[in-house]
Amino acid sequence: MKTSRILGTVTPLLLTAGTLAAAEKLYTYAFKRINYIPDASDYMQKYASLYYSHVDWVQARPDLDVWELTTPDNAHISALWIPHPHSKKAVIVGHGYKGTGITMSNYAHMFYNLGFNVLMPDDRGHGDSDGDYISFGWLDRLDYLDWIQHIITKLGDDSEILLFGTSMGGATVSLVAGEPTLPRQVKAIVADCSYTSLDDELSYLIRKLFHLPRNPLVPMASFINYRRLGYPFKVVDVTKALTHNRRPLFVIHGSADDYVPTWMAQKNYAASTGPKDLWIVPGAIHAESYWIDPGRYQQRVSDFITPYFK
Repeated sequence: MKTSRILGTVTPLLLTAGTLAAAEKLYTYAFKRINYIPDASDYMQKYASLYYSHVDWVQARPDLDVWELTTPDNAHISALWIPHPHSKKAVIVGHGYKGTGITMSNYAHMFYNLGFNVLMPDDRGHGDSDGDYISFGWLDRLDYLDWIQHIITKLGDDSEILLFGTSMGGATVSLVAGEPTLPRQVKAIVADCSYTSLDDELSYLIRKLFHLPRNPLVPMASFINYRRLGYPFKVVDVTKALTHNRRPLFVIHGSADDYVPTWMAQKNYAASTGPKDLWIVPGAIHAESYWIDPGRYQQRVSDFITPYFK
C-alpha cells in the first residue's frame, strides 16, 4: 500500500479519536459532579456577607427538616424543608449549576417572609443527592414532580405551590411546567436567568470560553450523554416545554448576563402561552438580579404571584 493511501486511511481515524477525546474532556468538565460548591466570581464576592446571613438563618432554624425520596431508577434525592406555620402555600426553589439547596438560602428567606413553606432540593449530581453526572434539569424535572406530590401529601389537596429557580434551576422548573401530569396545585412559575436549551447553552459557552465551534464537539458530547444518562441534548429543550405551559410565568434576567445571554429569556417568555411577565434587570450579570436590590426583587415577585394564590 502506498504511503499516501496509508495516510489517507489513518488520518481520519486519528482526527476522530482526537475529537472524541476532546468531547470526553468537555463532557467531564461540564457534567461530572463535584463534591464542593465552587467559589463565587470575584465580582459576586461583594454580596458574600449578605449571602451568608441568609445561610445562617436557614441553618439556625430549629424546625429545619431533611426530606428524602427514592426515584423509580433507585436514586436517592435529598432536600431541605422549612415549614411555615398555618400556611398552605409552598415553593420549590431550584438551585443553579453546581450549587445545592442551601445556596438558595436568600430566596428561601424571601419566600418564607412572603408566607411560603420552602423546599430546597439538591438536584442529581449535587450535594446530598445521588448522581455521578449533572442532568441540567432533565431528570430533575421528574424528581420535582415527586417533590410536588410530597408537598401535597404534607399540606393537603388544598395546598398551593409555586415553582421557582435560577439559572439551571430556572430551566428545571420551566421543564416541569411543560409536563402534562403537572398537578393542579401548581399555581405559577418564576424562572430567573434560565437557558433556552442545553444545546444552545453549551454551544454558546464553548464559543465564548474556548473559542470553538459547536460542531463536532457538542454532538459528540451529546452522544456521550446518551450513553451515560440515556438521552441526547436535544430533548433538554426549555423553550419547547414552555410552549405547553398554561400557568402564569414570570421570567427574570439580567441585561448584562454573558453566561446565559438575555435573548434566551426573551425566547422563553415568548414561548409560554399563559399569563406572563418579563423583567430584564438593568446592569445585572448572571444570577445577580436579586442582589442588586433584594427589596425590589421581592416586591416584583410578590406582585406577579399574589393574584394566583389565595
